[in-house]
Amino acid sequence: MNEVVGRDDLLLLTLDTLRHDVAVELAAAGRIPHLARHLPGGAWERRHAPGSFTYASHQAMFAGFLPTPAAPGPHPRLFAARFAGSETTAGRTYVFDTPDLVSGLAAAGYRTVCIGGVGFFNKQGALGDVLPGMFQESHWEPAFGVASPTSFEAQVERAEQVVAGLPADRRLFLFLNASALHQPNWFHLPGATREAGDTRASHAAALEYIDRHIGRLFAAMSSRRRCFAIVCSDHGTTYGDDGYTGHRLAHEAVWTVPYAHFFLEPSA
Repeated sequence: MNEVVGRDDLLLLTLDTLRHDVAVELAAAGRIPHLARHLPGGAWERRHAPGSFTYASHQAMFAGFLPTPAAPGPHPRLFAARFAGSETTAGRTYVFDTPDLVSGLAAAGYRTVCIGGVGFFNKQGALGDVLPGMFQESHWEPAFGVASPTSFEAQVERAEQVVAGLPADRRLFLFLNASALHQPNWFHLPGATREAGDTRASHAAALEYIDRHIGRLFAAMSSRRRCFAIVCSDHGTTYGDDGYTGHRLAHEAVWTVPYAHFFLEPSA
């Protein structure tokens, strides 16, 4: 990462609430072809989330604690704040001297931009200001939120505008929190109704919806130079699993998340 930072643009895309099992099933069945073509070996990596809900998980990720490989460690991290005794900081780790990765990248010359999705990024109150407030530039509007059936399209359009407006020599760290998978998601499943509510099937349909538009995001982020992309879930969620519904709870479907990182090569 010490070679990547300062050379490439960076993308962190969190597919908010995406379950690992659903992501794996759809990739194997060919239902998310645009994402799958970038996944190493065409498959998601199984990891453990650093938190069971959006706020906790993103606070950890912005401190350098991305989802951890779901196998005995220790596992060296891509990014880490400098502190004595860290067992997951290695020679390949990009170490920053600020309280969080966002300000660390800003100190390294990156333009840091947040395109929010779920309520913790809506800037409509003190709590909703905390995470986007870490960035030099942040965007949120109702069209990006959980109630919008076209949220990801709107977020991608804003990302395209951000990239287009940036000087060619300025490196970019873009963070995008995709809200489409979060409840309510019933409207992504053809034939579903508000009364029937969200289901595992509508959750899967929301991921297919994201896949239909993700190519535009990847194209924008690789339009200026090579981009290092991290795509992952911040936590999963439950749909009646063992009697549980939702997240912010300790269930396998919440703690186990899909993860991938890869380079997006410029097309020209």
